[in-house]
Formats: sequence, structure tokens, C-alpha cells
Amino acid sequence: MSEATDRPVDGDAWADACAEDLAAEKARRRAEYGPPPGSAAEELRKLVDAVADKVSSLQTPLFGVAAPAVQQAIRQAKSAVEPVIERNPQVFDHLAAAGNELLAAYRSAVEGQESRWTRTTEGASGTEGPSKKAADDPSDPRDEGPSGTERIDLD
Repeated sequence: MSEATDRPVDGDAWADACAEDLAAEKARRRAEYGPPPGSAAEELRKLVDAVADKVSSLQTPLFGVAAPAVQQAIRQAKSAVEPVIERNPQVFDHLAAAGNELLAAYRSAVEGQESRWTRTTEGASGTEGPSKKAADDPSDPRDEGPSGTERIDLD
């Protein structure tokens, strides 16, 4: 018998190899693109902190007189946002998902309108109408209207 057949066979070798490959790919992406974004609630918290830091760092004559009031407004805004984020972090994930769905619907509507515009040709009288081919062919799939919903992956 050879040395390879004398060793016990690991039943999870495939799963182990896949896990190692996945870990290596995640490490490569982290090195190339930086850390992945957090949840929507964490991103909102980062945004509030970044805006507060930026406004605090502005040293202009305009803010010179109003600086204490600006600092107070920033603290109040952070204190108002923080409890909402703590109590309802999943709400921000749902809002982000809803925004993505709205964007997908908008893109779909724009693409549909663009396809209708490109199907028309200018007639002899200068008015737009359906192209001759689309008007002559009753089986033209473009005349069937919307084809239903389509999931568009924006990631």
C-alpha cells in the first residue's frame, strides 16, 4: 500500500478547503478594498460623527461668534439620533433596502421609457410614431407591454 492510502480519509476535506479559500478571498478583498461597510445603523452613526467632526473643525469668522451654539446643536443632534439607532437598528437596514428597491424601480422605468423612445422613428410629417417594422408585425414582443417585475442586483 502507498503512503496516501494508509492515512485516514477526512470526510470534511472539501468543506475545509472551501472554508480556507473563502477566508483567503475575504482577506484579499479586505486588503484591496478595506473593511466591508457595516449595517445601515453603524453607517448612520459614522455619518453623524463625521459631520460633527467636520463642523467642529471649521474655523471661520462666521462660526467664531456662533461656535458655542453650533457645538450645542451638534451635541443635541447626536443625543437625539443615538437612542433611535440603539433601539431600532434594523429599521435603518429596512430603509436602506427600501431605497435600493426604489432605485431599481426608477431604473426600470427609465429603461422602459428609453426603449420606447428608441422604437420610434420620425415620420415624413416630422411627427414621431412607431417604427414600420413594429407596426407591421403583430407578434412583435415589444408590443406585449411590461414583462412583470425584475430584480436588479445593484451590488
